[in-house]
Amino acid sequence: MNLHTLVERLRESRGFRHKTDIAGVVASLASRLPNGTRDLAQAVSVGDDCAAIADGDGYLLFAIEGLVSDFIDTMPWFAGYSSVMVNVSDVYAMGGRPLAVVDAIWSDGLESAREILAGMAAASSVYGVPIVGGHSNARSAQPQLAVSIVGRARALLSSFNARPGDSLVMAVDLRGRFEDPYPFWNASVGAPAQRLRDDLELLPLLAESGRCDAAKDISMAGVLGTSLMLLECSGVGARIDLDAIPRPEGVDFERWLSAFPSFGFLLSVRDEHAEEVLARFRERNLACAVIGQVDASREVVVTQHGDAALLWSFHDSAFIGAPAGAKG
Repeated sequence: MNLHTLVERLRESRGFRHKTDIAGVVASLASRLPNGTRDLAQAVSVGDDCAAIADGDGYLLFAIEGLVSDFIDTMPWFAGYSSVMVNVSDVYAMGGRPLAVVDAIWSDGLESAREILAGMAAASSVYGVPIVGGHSNARSAQPQLAVSIVGRARALLSSFNARPGDSLVMAVDLRGRFEDPYPFWNASVGAPAQRLRDDLELLPLLAESGRCDAAKDISMAGVLGTSLMLLECSGVGARIDLDAIPRPEGVDFERWLSAFPSFGFLLSVRDEHAEEVLARFRERNLACAVIGQVDASREVVVTQHGDAALLWSFHDSAFIGAPAGAKG
């Protein structure tokens, strides 16, 4: 497959489409607020992994994740596990540490909810984050699940802090497998709990040390879609080298570009700190590499084997509709 065909397929992928839908939600909310997107950005920092509320002693972090219904139907235990895991990852992506989660679960009887709840309980134990309450409805026609989390941060990693000249860094745990038929790269279930917690602790330590202030959790849109979200929020562009992206052996590359890893982060790092940031992840046997350079173009160009293609131009269209450069 040539690079231009790959780019077109990524633009039409489920992960990209889920993210571009956010722009419509943002526009709809903004149209109903007195000051439009300015009010919305001040309230929730649209584009960050969590809302960050300054409270005089750092930041209170608040996030929520909903699970797609076909995933819950097909893999109820792993869907429950993932609902806690991805929320925990969102908090760490902001430079914080999680405090607790609550859930909202709908099911057709208690028996059909049992596996979902067992998965949630397993992740709660592994990551050391208690489930402290929520909402349940056991008389629903189909299962649905959403989980919300609170956390705290002393210093923030934000989608709004990438700057021209930064190195774009990908850190990912390759010690996993795909949960077929989904794009979920599972490097969590069965791994030592303390190792998983210590790996995540790298993120707040980087924020508190001043070595990094811009990051995102790699999500359903994969590393390239996550890059678009980060760059759009910061009002910048980038040139990304697909050949530099860390990848597991024996995995189809297009599928890997759309992967949602259990441990995967994109960081925008000042050049003087890049080597130290890379070293910290590698010391924990996590794959980490500079995959691109941030620039002021507001365009994202990908390169592979000497070819180049435009992935996205923010001059032409929004990706998630984040108000560039705004902070909560």
